[in-house]
Amino acid sequence: MNSAIVSVLGIYLFIGVGYLAKRSFKAQIDERTITLLSVYFLQIFLTFWGLLKRPIDITLISAPLLYIGITLSLMAVTMLLSRMLFDDIKERSIATVAALIGNTGNLGIPLGIALFGEASVPYTTIINLANVFFVYSFGVYYYSRGNFSVRESLLNILKLPVIWAALIAIVLNLSGYTPSGTVEKTLTMGAYASMVMQLVLFGIYLYDTKITQLSRLLIGWVSGMKFVVVPLLTYGVLSLTQLDPMVKGILFMEMLMPLAVANVNLGSLYDCRPKEITALVFITSLLFLGIIFIAIHLVPWLAPI
Repeated sequence: MNSAIVSVLGIYLFIGVGYLAKRSFKAQIDERTITLLSVYFLQIFLTFWGLLKRPIDITLISAPLLYIGITLSLMAVTMLLSRMLFDDIKERSIATVAALIGNTGNLGIPLGIALFGEASVPYTTIINLANVFFVYSFGVYYYSRGNFSVRESLLNILKLPVIWAALIAIVLNLSGYTPSGTVEKTLTMGAYASMVMQLVLFGIYLYDTKITQLSRLLIGWVSGMKFVVVPLLTYGVLSLTQLDPMVKGILFMEMLMPLAVANVNLGSLYDCRPKEITALVFITSLLFLGIIFIAIHLVPWLAPI
């Protein structure tokens, strides 16, 4: 258990570095530049490294399929209940999808390594790709309130180099390609650089988050969905499967991730209460730090290596 605590605190250490850097240097730290470097370059290394670490089999494919299945089931619930609870159309949009867009990349991949070792990387990488598709289809649709077509949302996905990198890596994997020692070292360097930069970037975003006048109902709804309804449904579904315990633990961990910064990006892009969303990201990130320790005690699949 001590190793689990050290692992999680180690992840938050790099988030703290980003927070303190932004606090110390403010405008000198340009988060957009770091985002572009991470998304368009370093995440390519992370994707190749993750998807070439082991041969693709039915177990690996089942992880993102279960992730999407559980997410879509939850969205059906949030879509119906948010109509009854929220009169404001923008709050209703946030209530529908925010809790379902978790930080599977910036936090999920490095935390997976901390808890389960590098064997978790193929699973966390492919789950993160499934989450990207969800963000840029259903996420874009709800945050834009239907002003953008499904076709336009899908085109946004195709603009991301990580998607093309993933497709190439999958083809190479299926063809039997295994990286040589030198290539493996290069990919590993890029992958770890990507993860550290993502964590630092997350901390930078959190510095600019201010908890303003935020609806208590919205806070309670999003936090309750994220840390009560989502884990309970996920636990129930995973209990019925015959997956390896480590895979169950990875899936449960990814579903438990706090709100992703992608929520803020979409909220800002489509003028859907971005300040309120950043506050929700901040709140769920703080809550997660305590909840993950509780989950490690209660959920047997989360036992670290």
